[in-house]
Amino acid sequence: MRDTFVKTLIELAKKDKTIELVTGDLGFGVLKSFWEQRPDQFTNAGVAEQNMTSMAAGMALEGKTVFTYSIGNFPTLRCLEQIRNDCAYHGANVKIVCVGGGFVYGSLGMSHQATEDIAIMRALPGVVVMAPADLVEAEECTKALAAYKGTAYLRLGRGGEKRIHDKIEGFQIGKAIKMYDGEKIAIFSTGAIFEEVQSAYDELKAKALDPLVYTFPTVKPIDKETIAACAEKCDYIFTVEEHNVAGGFGSAVAEVLAEMKAKKAVLVRIGMEDEYAVKVGNQKYLRKQYGIDGTAIVRKVMEAFDE
Repeated sequence: MRDTFVKTLIELAKKDKTIELVTGDLGFGVLKSFWEQRPDQFTNAGVAEQNMTSMAAGMALEGKTVFTYSIGNFPTLRCLEQIRNDCAYHGANVKIVCVGGGFVYGSLGMSHQATEDIAIMRALPGVVVMAPADLVEAEECTKALAAYKGTAYLRLGRGGEKRIHDKIEGFQIGKAIKMYDGEKIAIFSTGAIFEEVQSAYDELKAKALDPLVYTFPTVKPIDKETIAACAEKCDYIFTVEEHNVAGGFGSAVAEVLAEMKAKKAVLVRIGMEDEYAVKVGNQKYLRKQYGIDGTAIVRKVMEAFDE
């Protein structure tokens, strides 16, 4: 995803001289092509994320479209006050990019694991929150956010994610994307965790279950129409996220369901259960340990039907 983001941003920056990329002194293996091709539109702010964010806000208020870039929690939690006061409050045209959402940097411990970022960023008024599931969604999100006027958050995986779309027609901020038609149950996910949803879908199909599956590249604004339509016809909605369930994607779906006058579906949220990851390992290992891999998704779906 990061390579796709950079490649897309280079092409956008060639056409739009107001686009700027600012890094917090990392990602050089990935960003090298950007600074070589667009050196006047690239800045290394150093290991100083608060300064990076305030500087980006100032640039944006002078007419620039600024993308800040760092890993895990560094471009979000480390400089949350600057995002809130300098960017969001002013509606500054700053796009905060996190590479390594969830457990991507799991082997480096909880300081590098982004498992509360969706909840925190979507709580900021007026901030768009996006988490693409594959390379195609990452490209479309990047294009959409470059055109969007205001503060936004883009949560990326790291690399090696499987391509799940050939192309996306009519991509829009705030719209979910249907992956599979189905009945009785719906599975919603956001971000690169979709690969686990795909694994679960294949197993559920083998068990004669036929899930309706959507990926949500936008967490905020959430696609209320899709959620409502599924809630009216399905028995269950399962949300899957590589993130804590408290305040995250599942909570965003729950808020929509809570305000519906009539619904059929019961909501089951699958994610980390209000905890920090005290175990250390790679992404696949930690997904399994915290019950958000394909096997765990199937188990939770079957448990719901057995109740």
